[in-house]
Amino acid sequence: QVQLVESGGGLVQAGGSLRLSCAANGRTFGTYAMGWFRQAPGKERIFVASISKYGYTTRYADSVKGRFTISRDNAKNTVFLQMNGLKPEDTAVYYCACGTNYLRPDDYWGQGTQVTVSS
Repeated sequence: QVQLVESGGGLVQAGGSLRLSCAANGRTFGTYAMGWFRQAPGKERIFVASISKYGYTTRYADSVKGRFTISRDNAKNTVFLQMNGLKPEDTAVYYCACGTNYLRPDDYWGQGTQVTVSS
């Protein structure tokens, strides 16, 4: 079992930046691909970004390409999501997840952190 804890959410004006962090327990962090997903009110949870277990490969949703950057520090069991150029439509609960499938690493989930972007 992997436990994930997100932090770094908050309220920011459009055009601003936030950096989300996700800390994982256990010694198996480096064996999992990591990902970020988000869920806006009344909508389904959708994929945002993922990173391979050693960090060599990343993948992004078209809506965040060029604005968001996913990275990981395996020595600290932590994955990050740097979000720049935030838009009101980025408002959502952001979830960290991990799994064996790099394309959709969703075997284990964090509790989520709220990101609100004001116009």
